[in-house]
Amino acid sequence: MLLKRFYLLVPLVIVMALSACKNDTKAIKQTEVSFKKEGELTIYKAADSTTTTLDIEIADTEFDRETGLMYRSSMEDKQGMLFVFDNEQPRYFYMKNTQIPLDIIYIGANKKIVSFQKNAKPFDESSLPSNKPAQYVLEVNAGLVDSWNVRVGDSIAFR
Repeated sequence: MLLKRFYLLVPLVIVMALSACKNDTKAIKQTEVSFKKEGELTIYKAADSTTTTLDIEIADTEFDRETGLMYRSSMEDKQGMLFVFDNEQPRYFYMKNTQIPLDIIYIGANKKIVSFQKNAKPFDESSLPSNKPAQYVLEVNAGLVDSWNVRVGDSIAFR
């Protein structure tokens, strides 16, 4: 009698164990982060009077600066993110969790462009240094530094 109950319980225990181990097929989906205009920035050419104006998001808190443009799938050509730091010093950026290629423009405390890194590759964690002290950093879509003919010595203004 005891053996008969054992043989009846074994399949039940196996079925329960297998159902407890079933694969959970729920997909985790990243929330899309959308652009939020917080100001405007103009690049002034040192060589002539041409300007380029774009809408910007401002990253001026530690969390915003650490997150930057991560987890975004696109950005318009007349949009960018301006990172504002409390002081001027050498800066190092990287592309962790950043899905779109970017040009990174480093700007001194006097709001003049000191250097840039063109065509930063998505998800690349290599260091992208400013090579000179910078207090501001502007990220725009890759290719725009060349398209806008941005040069070291050009200046910016933002509001």
